[in-house]
Amino acid sequence: MAISVKPVLLPGEHYLNDLIERIQTARERVAIVTTIFHNDSPRMEQFVQALCLAAERGVNVSFCVDSFTYLEPNGPWRHLLKDQSGQAYRAIRNERRLKAAGVKFRWLGRHANFGVMGRTHTKWSIVDDTVYSFGGINLYDMGISNTDYMFRVVNQGLSDAFYMRHTHLITADKANHAGKNRSIELSSRTTIIFDGGMPFHSDIYARAIELAHQAKDILFVSQYCPTGKLARALRNKNARLYFNHWETASALNTLVIKAGMRSSQFETLYEREPYLHAKYIIYTMPNGTKVALTGSHNFQTGGVVLGTRELCMETTSPGTIAELETFFEEYVK
Repeated sequence: MAISVKPVLLPGEHYLNDLIERIQTARERVAIVTTIFHNDSPRMEQFVQALCLAAERGVNVSFCVDSFTYLEPNGPWRHLLKDQSGQAYRAIRNERRLKAAGVKFRWLGRHANFGVMGRTHTKWSIVDDTVYSFGGINLYDMGISNTDYMFRVVNQGLSDAFYMRHTHLITADKANHAGKNRSIELSSRTTIIFDGGMPFHSDIYARAIELAHQAKDILFVSQYCPTGKLARALRNKNARLYFNHWETASALNTLVIKAGMRSSQFETLYEREPYLHAKYIIYTMPNGTKVALTGSHNFQTGGVVLGTRELCMETTSPGTIAELETFFEEYVK
């Protein structure tokens, strides 16, 4: 499969605006997967309206949201119970509205045995022949405002492949089981890796470790501090690490980042105010060539152990890597 149009990196609001415009003119299908969704701002209301109108005019609209949406803790600990009950009520109200318009809405992971186990952390939006993915943006106001991005690729073959993954994801979720890890070769330079959600089995994390051992220089960007075997591989390399400091995070993320920093003894170079949610690594090899991993994986062992569904694009394309480097200069460094 060859990409006919090169991937274009879209930061948060640019991604949402572009997605809404394409949904408004969609002809055949819209298929979206996100970990968190809240209709909590005017721009998110515009997104919901676009989905409803597309379904009402006969477009096949499938919207899958992980049930972590109404489990995710936000704000000070003393407000968590109140916040979670309010989020659950609003989530159900939006579900009913979307279904009434004809949207095929599905909660993912409702039958997981443990609150943070078996989550779907992948993010994609498919609109006809266009795919948005390989980034970490969740569909709620803060998710759009975070330091993050999605790539847009216009390619019918890629769209078809992602739509097949979309239907497989729904089938696996209905049966309450993990899918198989898969990979799709897009070109001689680019491969997509899908983690199906099997606990302790992440092809993405394994590839991140393999490349870390090979590289001479590494640029690491994630919301979390790297942990486990990847952290040990990075410790012996010339690695620049950009992740959120635990003091700037909230609730559950504070615990995850603090534990990661203590176990790895890493410090972060990230000093900007917006919450960093982008996830990518750029490896420079001994011969000077570069390899990038970009997608939904935080490159942290927690999701690996818990069997989180993830996706990642591995690429040696100079154009795509240059876009990631430009994003780094403008939003991260």
